[in-house]
Amino acid sequence: MTSENSTDQVVVRLDNVRKEFGDAAALAGVSLEIRAGESVAVMGPSGCGKSTLLNVIAGLDRPTSGTITVHGDDLGSLSESGLALFRRRRIGMIFQFFNLLDDLPALDNVALAAQLTGVKASQARKRALELLGELGIADRKNAYPATLSGGQRQRVAVARALMNRPALLLADEPTGALDSQSGEQVMDLLIDLNQMGQTLLMVTHDPRLAERCASRLIEVEDGRIAHERSLAQHA
Repeated sequence: MTSENSTDQVVVRLDNVRKEFGDAAALAGVSLEIRAGESVAVMGPSGCGKSTLLNVIAGLDRPTSGTITVHGDDLGSLSESGLALFRRRRIGMIFQFFNLLDDLPALDNVALAAQLTGVKASQARKRALELLGELGIADRKNAYPATLSGGQRQRVAVARALMNRPALLLADEPTGALDSQSGEQVMDLLIDLNQMGQTLLMVTHDPRLAERCASRLIEVEDGRIAHERSLAQHA
């Protein structure tokens, strides 16, 4: 895989993945490839399997059957501790409600992601400050989440997700809890990250987010990929 051109490298591969909860199949035989540098949006009605798809790719849920490979790691072969390490090193995650730690200031919320992989605190804080600077909120590094606006909290969450230079950035409704202006800013940020080469997979109900930020749209219905199409990239 390392000998392939980076634009041809498959970062995510799902082969006939099923995920069942009791008698219900949240994923009913999904096969999918995402290549390095792609920005892919997943849409569909509530309960169709979008979030389950994100969770199995992140190693948060194990599929009932099928195989998932992310950046060369066969997730089915990893132990629970191996999956935890995989998430810390390979995956960045952005959530609708930010999932920041309320008792830590912004800088420490970001730095913690690297410290959990064994990076020294001083080194982690240095990179965290650089990321906050790149995202335009270095002046809020000592602020606690409760004192930040929604847009600022999502920028802190994005910085945290980028801390370990992930092969894949997963975003679950990244603009869902934001006002329209903050949502636009986060969309611009996602576009910039993708243009710099970051591979993105987004779950969203917002067609504007998909149209603006994604190069490919996947529509999920009843646990299956119903439609798939390329999207024009907007400058």
